Amino acid sequence: MALSFDKAFGVHQYTLGVRARRAEVLAGNIANADTPGYKAKDVDFSQALKDAQSGQGFGLSTTNERHFALNLGGSGDVKYRNPLQPDTGDGNTVDLQQERKDFMQNSLEYQTSLEFMNSKISGLLKALKGEQ
Repeated sequence: MALSFDKAFGVHQYTLGVRARRAEVLAGNIANADTPGYKAKDVDFSQALKDAQSGQGFGLSTTNERHFALNLGGSGDVKYRNPLQPDTGDGNTVDLQQERKDFMQNSLEYQTSLEFMNSKISGLLKALKGEQ
């Protein structure tokens, strides 16, 4: 009997890649908070998740048919963010407090998905070993 990762892990196998991509984008915003003309970006999470689930986006190539296909989400899910504050004159649209809040929330949600995946894997290992 074949193991279906879609059934075993649900949506969490896809959210990890999308949340990792979002963390990179938000970290880039924080790093460029003082860069004149920098426009803040964010990941359209729902679209990126749909792309990851459908097999679109940035995937790693496999060299053997037994390798798992890994899809990390594409770059089309990154969009410019509408600024919540008026322009300070240098053209930068990064709101540092908003970026930090979003980064922390994304980190917590990433950790939640990791914990869920860890518990599922532990359960599968126990089932394979015949433990209760």
